[in-house]
Amino acid sequence: MPENETQETQENLVLERSEGQNEASAADELAAIKAQLEDEQKAKAAIEESLTGKDARIAELETALSEAKQGSEATAVELASTREAKDAAVAKYLVMAKALNPQLPEGIITGESIEEIDASVEKAKATVEAVKQSLQAEAAATKVPAGAPTRGAISLEGMSPREKIAYAISRQRRE
Repeated sequence: MPENETQETQENLVLERSEGQNEASAADELAAIKAQLEDEQKAKAAIEESLTGKDARIAELETALSEAKQGSEATAVELASTREAKDAAVAKYLVMAKALNPQLPEGIITGESIEEIDASVEKAKATVEAVKQSLQAEAAATKVPAGAPTRGAISLEGMSPREKIAYAISRQRRE
């Protein structure tokens, strides 16, 4: 029996050692798992904090975008109003340019802006002036004296002797 006891004692020692090792390795595993859990909880907290910051930034940007859209819409309305006012002013300017230049033909003054209307008026004035000068030059070249031309002496060369005598008699009576 002593052998049996020795064997049992040895088995007990082996069991105790393995239990001790199991307890030690279980404790080590538990500590490792706890450390991993803490790391993951810290990472989760950091991610949640980052998400909260990003959510706040998104809200800020959405507010800024909304304000920018409202500003853009207001600017578009103001631009449309300004364009309408400009178009009305240009139309009035066109009417005034035509009224101030009655010597220019009606349809020759055109334009969609004040600059175009001014250029049109200048071009029309230059055209009218060129036509006037052309007509004056043409009139000067074909000038006809006013009234009947002065009478000169009648040429007797082509007259018969009888016509010459009649002419001389009528001339004496006038004198």
